Amino acid sequence: MRADTAASRTGRRRGALAWVSELAPRERRAFGACVGGWDVQMYSFVIPALIATWGITRGQAGVLGTAALLVSAIGGWLAGWIADRFGRVRTLQIAILWFAIFTFLSGLAQNYQQLFVARALLGLGFGGEWAAGAVLLGESIRAEHRGKALGIMQAGWAVGWAMATVLYAVFFTLLPVQTAWRALFLVGIAPAVLVFFVRRYVEEPPVYLESRAKLAARGDRPSFFEIFKPPLLRITLLGGLMGTGAQGGYYAVMTWMPTSLRNERGLSILDSTGYLAVLIAGAFCGYLTGGFLSDRIGRRLQFFVFAIGAGIVAFTYTSLSFGNNAMLVLGFPLGFFASGVFSAMGAFYTEHFPTRVRGVGQGFAYNLGRATGALFPTLVGYLSASMSLGQAIGIFAVLAYATMALAAFLLPETKGKVLAA
Repeated sequence: MRADTAASRTGRRRGALAWVSELAPRERRAFGACVGGWDVQMYSFVIPALIATWGITRGQAGVLGTAALLVSAIGGWLAGWIADRFGRVRTLQIAILWFAIFTFLSGLAQNYQQLFVARALLGLGFGGEWAAGAVLLGESIRAEHRGKALGIMQAGWAVGWAMATVLYAVFFTLLPVQTAWRALFLVGIAPAVLVFFVRRYVEEPPVYLESRAKLAARGDRPSFFEIFKPPLLRITLLGGLMGTGAQGGYYAVMTWMPTSLRNERGLSILDSTGYLAVLIAGAFCGYLTGGFLSDRIGRRLQFFVFAIGAGIVAFTYTSLSFGNNAMLVLGFPLGFFASGVFSAMGAFYTEHFPTRVRGVGQGFAYNLGRATGALFPTLVGYLSASMSLGQAIGIFAVLAYATMALAAFLLPETKGKVLAA
């Protein structure tokens, strides 16, 4: 009996990872490129430093965060259109390189206006990277593993976030504040190295090549406006509403969390790094779990469960009075749910839009959510002038995740859908 039980457990463990060995070399290369292409924006870590050294207000700090997110929406729409016309792989290369260069240039800014311009232009690559990467991976991976693969792609964000947290602790401990925030941005040039891997090893998805050949043979040129006509209009609008909730809640919490821990909780740089480490660990697990669940229970139910969980935990974490030890523990479920809501989004959008307009449809719907959700950090910053920062974060987080849950409830299921040219 015990031997059978042990064998059963071993089989389950192997089964959880067996799908990776089933991927073809072409799928694995696309998988590696899209996971490695994710990096986290470092801006949330430098907000206290900018407030202290440049004397800007929380509202102005929120505007800097919102500027990058608003322009990233344009970057996503544009990248989606370019990906449909000129290829997923080429678009991903451009987006990674653009994002890395303007992250680096942010570290050279001499005043608020220069940093605003650098952050805004950075947004073009930031939005384009997700749009191109998600459609490339969604089309490259077979239907039964698509949710898991896109979930792991999203987990690359948590890895980049963890690296940024470590660098934040090192730079702000060893360097003066005026230099530390610049150093944090300057190392953002590193992802540019990935462009050489993408250029040499990653191939266009067969379903995209087949679709493009058929369109060329017919002399057909898909229009950007197809996604605003039935039957795609409903998916575009509800998908955008779902993205608004997910990203509005996420950015309201994560943009201001380091500032809240430092200024309202009175934590030191190293202490706040420990809290963020727990949050990031939860995020990593949430991305992975959400991806696996979406292939098991479906995309829609996964969205609904994680949105409700994120709203409850975000309000509890930011609005109720707890000791620091309890806050440390709550950081794990906060990261788990707030990040896990994104796991199935790439797969969901890929499965709803046809190949001919998949890039522009996916880029528009996701980044419509990013554009509207981008307002949340600014609103939190200004609302915190009349209440505590934690309360302001909690209010907008609950509104955002309730919006996402409603949109998820109204969307159709797509689990297991095989893509057609």
